[in-house]
Amino acid sequence: MAVLKKVYGTLTSPPTLRVLASLYEHDLDFEFVPIDIEAGEHKQEPFLSLNPFAEVPAFQDGDLTLFESRAIMRFIAFAYPKPGKEHIFKDPLTQGVVAAWIDVQDHQFNPPALKLINELIFKPKNGFTPDTTAVAEEEAKLAKVLDIYEERLGESEYLGGEKFTSAGSNSPS
Repeated sequence: MAVLKKVYGTLTSPPTLRVLASLYEHDLDFEFVPIDIEAGEHKQEPFLSLNPFAEVPAFQDGDLTLFESRAIMRFIAFAYPKPGKEHIFKDPLTQGVVAAWIDVQDHQFNPPALKLINELIFKPKNGFTPDTTAVAEEEAKLAKVLDIYEERLGESEYLGGEKFTSAGSNSPS
């Protein structure tokens, strides 16, 4: 009997969604365990025993417990490789390109995207008015990043090259 994998998180969390996408890409069975962020469940036991930094997602595979979405995705790629669909490469050139596009998401895409999520979703949900100036500024920043993504995708099928890679799981490619 296969060991059931568990993902602890919320469907509004991009890092959780990255892990779920990786599991689906590898055709792996898993159990999704919802964590109620608004109730502060991520800041209490038993969740803190899974991730002491109180952030989703957390992942279990047998006796292994991991946190940080990219670490989880790398584990899945190494532990459950799919022939012809390798997500992490030993070739330094390919790995360098993949790493660069993962960093682009961290430093270029995520900051404006997360600020927009805060302004347009969380502020109204909590009774606050979005800052329209901040929204316009972040939309402009995000548009520039998306233009660069479009340019890259005009050159190759995926951000990381001609195969689906962890760069594609980390970005809206």
